Amino acid sequence: MKLNSRAQTAQNLHTNSPIVLVHGLFGSLDNLGILARDLVADHNILQVDMRNHGLSPRDLEMTYAAMAQDLVDTFDANGIEKAILIGHSMGGKAVMAFTALAPERVEKLVAIDIAPVAYQVRRHDEIFAAINAVTDAGVSSRQQAAEVMRQHIDEEGVIQFLLKSFVDGAWRFNVPALWDQYPHIVGWEPIPAWDHPALFIPGGHSPYVTAEYRDALLAQFPQARAHVVAGAGHWVHAEKPDTVLRAIRRYLAE
Repeated sequence: MKLNSRAQTAQNLHTNSPIVLVHGLFGSLDNLGILARDLVADHNILQVDMRNHGLSPRDLEMTYAAMAQDLVDTFDANGIEKAILIGHSMGGKAVMAFTALAPERVEKLVAIDIAPVAYQVRRHDEIFAAINAVTDAGVSSRQQAAEVMRQHIDEEGVIQFLLKSFVDGAWRFNVPALWDQYPHIVGWEPIPAWDHPALFIPGGHSPYVTAEYRDALLAQFPQARAHVVAGAGHWVHAEKPDTVLRAIRRYLAE
C-alpha cells in the first residue's frame, strides 16, 4: 500500500541519505514536523501518514508486518533505495519491523519512546471513548469536539493532538479498524536481529522503555544504544525537541 506522504528537499547541497519520519497511533504526517524542520537542512525528508491515519488508504489490518510493507511500497513509489528511518511509538515499531522485511534498505534507525515488545497494558481506552463520543455527538467544529472530549480526557495536550485529525466534522483515522486491531498495535512479534547501530530515545518519565525490556530489545537490536531524555514523557520529541535533535544528529554523524 502506497502511503500518503509529504516530501521536502534538503535546503543545502549534501550526500546524505533521505530521512523517513513515521508517526504514532492517532497521529499524522505532521506529528514529527518539529524534527523535519531541523533535519531538512541537510537531508531530503519524507513524512508519511500510516495506514488508517491521515489521508492514507484504510484497511482492516494493522499488523506491523503490513505497516512495514506499506513503508517498502512507499519507498518504491518515491524512488528511495535506502533511508534513515525515524519513528515514534507505533511508528517506531513499524520502522523496527521494516528491518525484518528489507534490512538492506535501512541506513540508520531511530525509535522514539518505544521498545520491540508486546505491552500488556491498554493505555488508550479513554482516547477511544472520547473519539467515539465526538462522533456520537455529531459535532462539526474542533471547539465543540474539544468540549465533548474533556469529559473523557484530562490532559489538554492530548485533546489538542487528537483534534489535528478532526477535519470537517470527521476523524481522519479509521476508528473501527484501530479499535479492532488494537491488540496488534500494542503487541509485537519478535524479529530477527538487525545487527547495526540503532538509537532508542526514551523519555525518562515514560513507561514505554524500561529496564525490564532491555533483554528483548538487545536480542533484536544488539548494537542499540539509548539516550534517555530526562524530564520527558512519551512525547519526547515535542517536550524536549532540542535534546532529541542533538541525540539524532550525533548518531547520524557516526
